[in-house]
Amino acid sequence: MKKIAYIELDTHPELANNLFELTKDSSKFSVDFYFSEKIYKLLKLEGENIFLTDYSELLEVLKKKNYDLIIIGTVHRHFNFYKAIVKKYKTAIVVHNFNFTKASRWELFKSIFKKDHQYRLKLFLKEGLLESSKVYKRAKYLLGIDEWMSKQNHLKFLPIYFNQFNSENSKQDIIRIVVPGAVSQDRRDYFSFFEKLKNFKDINLNYEIIFLGKASGEELERLNQILSNISQYINIQYFEEKVTQEKFDEWMLKADVLYCPIQTKTEFFSVKEIYGKTKISGNIGDAIKYGKPAIFPSSYPSDFEFVIEEKSDLQIQFAETKNQRLNFDNFSKENISKRLKLLLESL
Repeated sequence: MKKIAYIELDTHPELANNLFELTKDSSKFSVDFYFSEKIYKLLKLEGENIFLTDYSELLEVLKKKNYDLIIIGTVHRHFNFYKAIVKKYKTAIVVHNFNFTKASRWELFKSIFKKDHQYRLKLFLKEGLLESSKVYKRAKYLLGIDEWMSKQNHLKFLPIYFNQFNSENSKQDIIRIVVPGAVSQDRRDYFSFFEKLKNFKDINLNYEIIFLGKASGEELERLNQILSNISQYINIQYFEEKVTQEKFDEWMLKADVLYCPIQTKTEFFSVKEIYGKTKISGNIGDAIKYGKPAIFPSSYPSDFEFVIEEKSDLQIQFAETKNQRLNFDNFSKENISKRLKLLLESL
């Protein structure tokens, strides 16, 4: 039996949870999960293979184990720590920002003075920020969580997203549109969506639009302005606090359509990233998990059937997409488990 350690101390608890579900009944692999307190509390997983740890003690723990492979879910800080792991052990790293993996020391140094100065200075002085590219370079494998993007960037594809819920639709005269993710203009173009809503016409349909993430700042102000002028056939809901996982699940299951106004370009540590090409949107995983059609901008390349390119008349497209039936059989837990098994056997 192949012994694997999965480490997630920073972000992306959903990937750790998926890997746990996909491997928990395996007779081929034994996977131990090492979580920081933050991740541990979010996941609430229990079992003999679930360990609460931190950066200060994990290296000593790994010394006492004899793992065939170590998978690191996120390398976005504590680079000196991860550098020690990849130097000593057979390691695979999940890549979330491909251009960041290749960023030069000079690019990273300049990033300290561009944004989040105190945080980035701490990473520079104490956590080895300038060593980040060495961590990725010395890892045995780099894994991507989007198949098309993995091929384009020469990463090994990690099958991790699977369908977990049966889809349901709202009443016939209501189209429920969910926009998942923190309401921030940095990652999604909310402002253009707000403008499009102003042009919706009364065509004997009601719309319920849920901004499923915390709204604050200018985005919150604009939402309040829209609410005071919006037509009566459009109902808007938003949240001023972080949405719990239970509430997130509840609204996602009720959705008829996911609307994902992903920005074409973004940054990670001031390194330019392009959605769909060097950075996957988490909304892809959302659509698979909940079995929902998702409308994306034409700038987001994808060959998934459930990713629907946005049309010029968004209002009509919402109505058309509500009645679209999609097959998520390829993303069943059984199918993804088989593909994951083949990958882990090859590493």
